[in-house]
Amino acid sequence: MQRIRSAIRRNSWRRDSCEGVVKADYNDYKLKINEIILYGAEGIALIILISYVFYRSFLAVVLLLPTVLLFLEYKRRSRIKSEKEKLTLQFREMMHSVIAALQAGYSVENAFEHSYDDLILLYGKNEIIPKEIEVINRNLRNNHNLEEVLTDLADRTHVKDIADFAEVFRIAKRSGGDLTAILGNTAETISDRIEVRREIAVGISDKKMEQKIMDMVPFGIIFYIDATSPGFFDPLYHNLLGVALMTVMLAIYVFAFLLGEKILDIRY
Repeated sequence: MQRIRSAIRRNSWRRDSCEGVVKADYNDYKLKINEIILYGAEGIALIILISYVFYRSFLAVVLLLPTVLLFLEYKRRSRIKSEKEKLTLQFREMMHSVIAALQAGYSVENAFEHSYDDLILLYGKNEIIPKEIEVINRNLRNNHNLEEVLTDLADRTHVKDIADFAEVFRIAKRSGGDLTAILGNTAETISDRIEVRREIAVGISDKKMEQKIMDMVPFGIIFYIDATSPGFFDPLYHNLLGVALMTVMLAIYVFAFLLGEKILDIRY
């Protein structure tokens, strides 16, 4: 029965979160119309480029056109990752603000209320964490349990750092220990972890740029050979063996691209 009541309360928070304040689930990001148009145009341009380089055929453009949907999904996942990165960095500032308020003598509920003003000064009302703190404070004013409110935030964001903070807060609140000291140590540990990831991201930024350049090198080589030795690649086009060979090369290229993305990916 307790689980049912907990689920009902959590669903009510999710409905509150959907009322124009924050997203119900950060993994459910939907591309806006302007993003669909922009990324769709990029995908079509990429298909035209691939069709010319690998097949020299308009039919290839038509056959590859459905892959625009895969490109849009790739862009959607990139936006989700970008938002989680921003959320994580802003959450770090929220933790420090809450801990400072606790050390100043505020109750834990009032500490979150106080942190909202600090975050507004840092980011403005329209950024992610100020909106989330607004939802948390609204739920607290409606007598919801802070432990479950934070757990709901962790469930919706799917960010490990937030989940860890919510779990430590739940355990510390129930154990009756020094909440300020426990949360302070937890915030410091999570903050250090976030900073390490940020430094890694900065350190590999040049590698990501190198990867982007290398992604375009095969196309550059083919265009250069086409310009300097016209007809050099003609035997690879408009025949079954050539199409099969170029399809294998395209598959290898896509595999290498995805492998590079995987290697340089930093999880949040």
